[in-house]
Amino acid sequence: MKKLVVKKHNAGSGCFVCGVKNPFGLHTDFFEMEDGTLAAKVTPGVHHQSYPGRLHGGVSAALLDETIGRAINVSEPDTWAVTVEISTRYKKPVPYGVALTVTGRILENNRRLFTGAGEILLPDGTVAVSASAKYMKMK
Repeated sequence: MKKLVVKKHNAGSGCFVCGVKNPFGLHTDFFEMEDGTLAAKVTPGVHHQSYPGRLHGGVSAALLDETIGRAINVSEPDTWAVTVEISTRYKKPVPYGVALTVTGRILENNRRLFTGAGEILLPDGTVAVSASAKYMKMK
């Protein structure tokens, strides 16, 4: 079943992940989905590579960190957060130059902290990288 987009998130200016004016950034678009998750669409370029044909693992981690961390805005639009810890698991090589989907969802949420999880999906829907993370809320 296909999920419907509820709302598109605003992008930053200089952010590495979403910044529309960052010439080296990923220019990622974020969308709130009807099921309360956050989805991101991104096509990394050759300047985001590690080995030839492969996205750098740190870039994959940054995409997941941003997507999971932004997922709190679905239920708390005025809350932002800083990463306390993140754990990534690399399952498949991630290519650059192709459209990727990144997902994020909140697992636990309290007054000061929240935890979440997410995945980078290849064009065929295969999970290439997964992550879980904890964040401290900031107003």
